[in-house]
Amino acid sequence: MKKRGSGILLPVTSLPSPYGIGDLGSPAYEFADFLAGTGQQYWQMLPLNPTDPVYGSSPYHSTSAFASNVYLISPELMVREGLLTEDELKPLPAFPQDAVDYQAVMRYKNRLFERAYKRFSSSSDQAYEQFLSRHSHWLDDFSLFVTLKVHFRQKMWSEWPQAIRDRHPAALRKAMLQFCNPVGKEKFLQYVFFRQWAALKSYCNERGIAIFGDMPIYVDYDGVDVWKAPEMFKLDQAKRPLSVAGVPPDYFSETGQRWGNPLYQWDVLKSNRYDWWMRRMVHNLEMFDVVRIDHFRGLVAYWEIPADQETAVEGTWVEAPAEDFFSVLVKRFPDSPIVAEDLGIITPDVKDMMDRFSFPGMKVLLFAFNDDQGTNPYLPHNHVENCVVYTGTHDNNTARGWFAGEASPAVKRNLFRYLGRELAADAIHWELIRIAMMSVAKTVIIPLQDLLGLGEEARMNRPSVTEGNWKWRMLPHQLTPQIKKTLADMTVIYGRAR
Repeated sequence: MKKRGSGILLPVTSLPSPYGIGDLGSPAYEFADFLAGTGQQYWQMLPLNPTDPVYGSSPYHSTSAFASNVYLISPELMVREGLLTEDELKPLPAFPQDAVDYQAVMRYKNRLFERAYKRFSSSSDQAYEQFLSRHSHWLDDFSLFVTLKVHFRQKMWSEWPQAIRDRHPAALRKAMLQFCNPVGKEKFLQYVFFRQWAALKSYCNERGIAIFGDMPIYVDYDGVDVWKAPEMFKLDQAKRPLSVAGVPPDYFSETGQRWGNPLYQWDVLKSNRYDWWMRRMVHNLEMFDVVRIDHFRGLVAYWEIPADQETAVEGTWVEAPAEDFFSVLVKRFPDSPIVAEDLGIITPDVKDMMDRFSFPGMKVLLFAFNDDQGTNPYLPHNHVENCVVYTGTHDNNTARGWFAGEASPAVKRNLFRYLGRELAADAIHWELIRIAMMSVAKTVIIPLQDLLGLGEEARMNRPSVTEGNWKWRMLPHQLTPQIKKTLADMTVIYGRAR
């Protein structure tokens, strides 16, 4: 990220696909070709970890910090790999084209996965054995955890029989033998995902496209990471959270955001030199070329909410051992391509850590025109080279939706004064893309919805709203030749072409 470049933010789930959800098949390769054809250098994605309909299928709520979402596996590629036949893909449900119906996708793909595993388990695969060995430090426990969740009818792990809950070795060995087939299926699916993912990443890298990944700072309480190592988290003697994560009241919510994730016991993490975090970073830097740490400020100081509080209002700031942690991280991963998500309430200590370790932060143009004209840090003339500029993020409205439904008359006046002219709603996205591309910042990322000029109907997430998020999908015809030409021209004009 040391030279000027640009890219597009598009979650894998949002790709076109006949199978109900974007996946790692041919539309992903076609999008990589689009990026290469327009001179882009980055494809930014949302986290690829497993999701759960209980949490609205949010990629930031996952049962594992290491495993991947197997529903992103391409059935088309499974046919090519000999794991399925064309006939086994039928009947194909009438999936919506413009949104993900997660429950329908799970029902359909689970049927395919059963057939594929039955076929695979009767064969031998040396690469599979190597995968099992290399990833055993997380894969064994994850596969057993997922299987036990089904067996215990989705009860939280803290409600499982004590011997399993507390991971008595004899009980774990017995469970692995008892459930060897479903455990094997989960390992197989992770293998299929990682094989398809490695092929797509290689294809992108060969065409000059770096994969820009996203790593949630926290893990779910009802997940394998907490079950495996409860001592790393702030839990009571019954292994239930004493306090949970979130953020105080801010731009997105008057009552803050109560995420509910368990908080880290930083003294325990520090005592073993942050081994779990280091293994997590190794894993992510193998999967991605650039890693964005979501809610970076929580690694400096975090908002601690008592577990019995229903909102985030009653929380307090608690310091983490940031300097020591980042020193270990940077020593282990010198010149690592890590981006800090530094949006929200950012205090001087967070800025100091970012400056000290040279982590680039984020600048969002939708925040630039509210007030403090001239000094607002999100205004293009206040950008610095070491940052990533966005028109908006997955948590924002689209540029067009923001202009039409959220921007006040005063904000619009500020925007028009800055641009030197007035614009209609259907033109605002290109103008924001243009001034982002003009920025001195080395890196610019444009959400695909803004490139397409879509309105609020294409918004990906509404923070603090629990339903209806993470569903938007691109339609196959939306990336027109004119959009491709305009983006390619801007990329060249503003010195961001590969």
